[in-house]
Amino acid sequence: MTALKNQFQKARAVLQSLVQGLHPETGAELPREDIVNHIEVNRAMSTAIMALDQMMARLTRRAMLPEKVGKGWTEEEEQRLKDEFNRSELVPLIATKHGRTIRAIEARLERLGLLTADQRTTNNSFVGTPARKGGDE
Repeated sequence: MTALKNQFQKARAVLQSLVQGLHPETGAELPREDIVNHIEVNRAMSTAIMALDQMMARLTRRAMLPEKVGKGWTEEEEQRLKDEFNRSELVPLIATKHGRTIRAIEARLERLGLLTADQRTTNNSFVGTPARKGGDE
């Protein structure tokens, strides 16, 4: 993921130079009649910069999530979850051990009948929507 982020940063730097009317390698000012100085081309490059910024922000957020976000649950993992919950282990600790979010742990416990919706500490924003099979929540 770091390599991809580096590519995005390099592409952004090149585009930013061009938007400013500068040669990306030398920093020299580009001729006024150069295509990069046309308004529509400049707007397109600015839009591309915004898209790269959004993609880099998404990568940064994704890197902060636990490793198993969005992954299915195995029977063994569900059994470990039941055992840990029955031993009264704290949900945040269980979430850390499983590489999942607190919300995912509570959703799975609810699905397993070990927790009710009103016992959850996280908001269930998926109420009324069909559950995904084998997903994180």
